[in-house]
Amino acid sequence: MEQLTLLILGAGWTSNFLIPLLQSSSVPFAATTTAGRIVSGIPTIPFKFDPSTTPEEDLRTAISALPAAKYILITFPLTGTGTSSTLINLYNATHQSHSSASASATHKARFIQLGSTGIWGAGRTVAAQEKQKVEAELAEKRGGDPWVNRYSPINESNPRAIAENELLSLGGCVLNLSGLWGGERQPVNWIPRVAATKEAVKGKTSLHLIHGEDIARAVMKIVMTDEKDGDLWENGGGRGQRWMLTDGFVYDWWALLAGWAEDPEKEGEVREQGEWVRELMEEEGVRALPRGMEMLGRCYDSREFWRVWGLVPVRAGVLRG
Repeated sequence: MEQLTLLILGAGWTSNFLIPLLQSSSVPFAATTTAGRIVSGIPTIPFKFDPSTTPEEDLRTAISALPAAKYILITFPLTGTGTSSTLINLYNATHQSHSSASASATHKARFIQLGSTGIWGAGRTVAAQEKQKVEAELAEKRGGDPWVNRYSPINESNPRAIAENELLSLGGCVLNLSGLWGGERQPVNWIPRVAATKEAVKGKTSLHLIHGEDIARAVMKIVMTDEKDGDLWENGGGRGQRWMLTDGFVYDWWALLAGWAEDPEKEGEVREQGEWVRELMEEEGVRALPRGMEMLGRCYDSREFWRVWGLVPVRAGVLRG
């Protein structure tokens, strides 16, 4: 069997954007899901990776049955010590002798992990009483600078960060994604969950987003930049690199809520969140929106990825839809 360009492990939400792009460009690929369901009109390979409960021999058998590919995109989170090395080592061990017309087939596969920008903060899994402490420690390490980039200190105790660091040490690449939106994921629909009270709105600061279409374009660019183009993977673009992906905007939650002030169920009337923002602006002495960066907490600078890989986000600016 011919070696594929890309194997997607865990064809979830991102694949709704990535698979059509791969198909339109005639890129050889395959994808897995836990149950082998159809995603974006294509059947997937049943595959589940759970090294904590699966005997190694069973893992080896399951991984050896996967097709050979030059790039492996891991879309599900790996956590803790040993998970990344288990997956990478077993895949390479079971596919090293795969024959192909491509000379690169005998090379080790290149692994890309989709992660989260949450590692530059306390993250969602941190208990409420610990969150403020972790955030303060990270801010101190940054010297109080609100700007965060891919080199900034991360929360080393985050289970996902531990697995990502392991993957990086083995030559993989991590794309830490900010808030995912596109398709059925529309930030305006998050309002009832994240801004249910005036106190909740008061605590809302920055928001960073990346559209599924731009994630797909980023992955596509990486896997299609070949050796003939200087092999950017081996020269500072992929191997051992952690990248931060946003659309280049630092959104102010107050500004978003003000922009979405009209009640969708009562034409011409204002949501209570819009009223709360105006009240808070008076109470906090905020003259206009968006607020200044010094008031927004963490502000992500993701320019380097787009510059190095020669891309520009095409779905930047959530208010335009």
